[in-house]
Parts: sequence; structure tokens; C-alpha cells
Amino acid sequence: MGIFSSPNSLQKVLSAPGVEGKSVTKLTKGGLTEFIQSIIVKTQEMKESFYILDLGVVMSLYENWTQNLPMIQPFYAFKCNPEPALLGTLAALGSNFDCASKGEIEAILALGVSPDRILFANPCKAESHIKYAARVGVNLTTFDSRDELDKMQVWHPKCKLLIRIKPPLECKDVRELSTKFGALNEEVLPLLRSAKGLGLNVVGVTFHIGSAAKDSRAYREAIAAAKAIFDTAILLGMPKMYVVDVGGGFTADSYFNEMATVIKAALQDYFPNEPGLSVISEPGRYFAETSSTLVTNIIGKRVRGELREYWINDGTYGSFNGIPRDNIRPTITCTPIACTSNPSNPTCKELCTYKATVFGPTCDSLDTILKGHQLPELHVNDWLVFHEMGAYTAAGGSNFNGFDMASTSTYLAF
Repeated sequence: MGIFSSPNSLQKVLSAPGVEGKSVTKLTKGGLTEFIQSIIVKTQEMKESFYILDLGVVMSLYENWTQNLPMIQPFYAFKCNPEPALLGTLAALGSNFDCASKGEIEAILALGVSPDRILFANPCKAESHIKYAARVGVNLTTFDSRDELDKMQVWHPKCKLLIRIKPPLECKDVRELSTKFGALNEEVLPLLRSAKGLGLNVVGVTFHIGSAAKDSRAYREAIAAAKAIFDTAILLGMPKMYVVDVGGGFTADSYFNEMATVIKAALQDYFPNEPGLSVISEPGRYFAETSSTLVTNIIGKRVRGELREYWINDGTYGSFNGIPRDNIRPTITCTPIACTSNPSNPTCKELCTYKATVFGPTCDSLDTILKGHQLPELHVNDWLVFHEMGAYTAAGGSNFNGFDMASTSTYLAF
């Protein structure tokens, strides 16, 4: 039994803010479908979509992180999934937090997390948010421009700074971030000189190689670039830097071990025996994606020959906002629960399937979730279950067209 799956660790999670006082259902192996059906029975009048967050998955992922990257302190990216139970669980396990705004900082502090466990990881901050951070004691942030340095010098001059750089090699698997953030190589020296001239304390380097990254070389090249900036700061007569923030981009799949191996080797090669070095990261998707399952209700149906078309009560203006943004449709998988139309065989085992299109509830024709997906014959008030739906889903929901897809209920399991 790992340290994070021990009874003591579980008790810490169950008593964490955001979890304490809530019902947490213990699942047997393969018991997720039964748990979903029990929730459907209890809430059948409303038939609203809902999430299931598996705290056991979160704990296992955290244990895997500490085993593979023990030298890197995670700062969970709040924006990925702000579900309080997820935040509280991660805080109890030892994670720190990456926040990008006053509102996110307020939410983390409300959980009882101390401000020294928060990285204000936004290179372009509103002045009012900077003043708030200074007032509550959040003293670590990022920058990538001279204007940001000027704001920090006026409103939070004692704050420790990380220079955000554009990584030499950025993965393009899902989304590039360097088009918006990151100092170019030729901008680094002038920025360091400006920071020194303003009397600001630049303590390290941060970068982000891209969301859901798959090319481990990007981490190695970015760590090499960070080392070069450490050396440049010394040549400028600045205090020695001591923080390397390797950003996010991690996924909870086979790529994680590959990334971890490359990162550890790069740190050893470029920062060997570096006294006082602090290595941090900003994982979001890694902890959130596979720990949550979305359950949606079929609210409409149309048959056109052999094609089945279904409407569900969530869509691209809600939990599936990643479809137009990141083109994630090819990776979406769903399974049916036909507890209304076929209670004796709710999972539809061995039934004939048809090509199906699944639409969201709005009047926008772009609100389309699946095309050409094989599904059995389903009916209104049956359900579709979508797996690995914890990252950048409900967090980006809206009330477009009057459909509230920003406040979906979450049930907790272990």
C-alpha cells in the first residue's frame, strides 16, 4: 500500500475543506455504473447532468507524481478544474496552487491554504489584482514584459518574480501558449536589466511547453534555456536565481513517465548539485482529467434511416467547450446507460449499434459533440456517460441560450 492510499492519508482527504461533511461513496471494482444508476434513481425528476469525482484516482495520481518527480513541487493549476473537493484533496495531499486572478487566490485562501503556497502565475495582471496579492501575502509571480515590471515596482515591489520565457521548442499537440505569453530570447537580457534597475527580485525562470504535451524534448530544451538565464543573471550582478518552474502540459498516461525521465535527466545535466534549487511545476490536466466522469441525460432524439441523432443536456457551451477550442472530439468516448428504456440491460451489452450524432442542447448548430459514433438504440431520458472529463470542462461552462451549464453537480467517490 502506497503512502497516499493509506488509511491516514484517506482520513486527511475526507476531512479536507471542500470534502468534509460531504457524502463520499466507496466504489467496488467496476462499481461506477451501479453508483451512476443510484444517483439517477435519486434525481430522476430533474434529470440534470452531473459529475462523479473519484478521490481515489486523485490520490493515486499524486502518489505517482511523488514517486516519479519527487524533486518537483506541484502547484495545481486552479483554472483546469476549480471543484472545491478536488482543490481540498490536493491541498491535503501537499499540493500548492497556481492562481491567475484575485478570484482564484480568494478561493484557495478560503480553503485555509497559506498564501506562501500560491504562485500568482499570470504574466499580465490587473493592478487591482496585484494590490490584492500584496495585501494578502502572495509573494511569488511571473512576468514577461517591461510594463509588468513597472506595475510590480509600484504595487508589489517586494514580490519575488519568475521571468516567463517562450520555450525553444513548444509542443503543438493541443494548444500553443507562447503566442500570448513568454519573453523571446532577445528580450530576456533587457528585461533582466530593467528588473535590476527597478530593484526587483527575479528569483527564477518559468516556461510552459504547451497543453497535453507529447514531445519530451521540449522540456529538456527549456530547462537548458533556464540554466542560460541563471548564468546571465550572475553576469549582470543580480542575486543568484534558485527557482525553475517547468510549467504544465502533463497528462496522466504513458507519456508522463517519459516526460518525468527526461525532466530528471535535464535537471541533473544542467543543474547538477545546485544548492538551494527549488523546482516547481503547474500541472492541471494531470490531476483533473481522468478523475472525473460526466453523466448526461438524453433530452431529444431523431431517426433518419440508419442514423440516430440524440440531444443531451450538456454541450460545447458547457463541459464540451474543448471541442471548438482544442478540437478534442476524436478523443471523446461515451457509454450508454439505458436505465429508462432497457432497465434489464442498462449498459446495452451485445445490442445492435447504429451510427449516431450527439448534439448539445443549444440552438447553435456548432453545438455538436459526436459524429459517426456507434451507439445502441437509445431513447429520451436514457443517459450517456463520458469518461475522463475533469480537465477544462465545467470550468469553461456558460449560460448561453439560457442553459445553465456552469453549475453542474458533483458527487464524490473513492
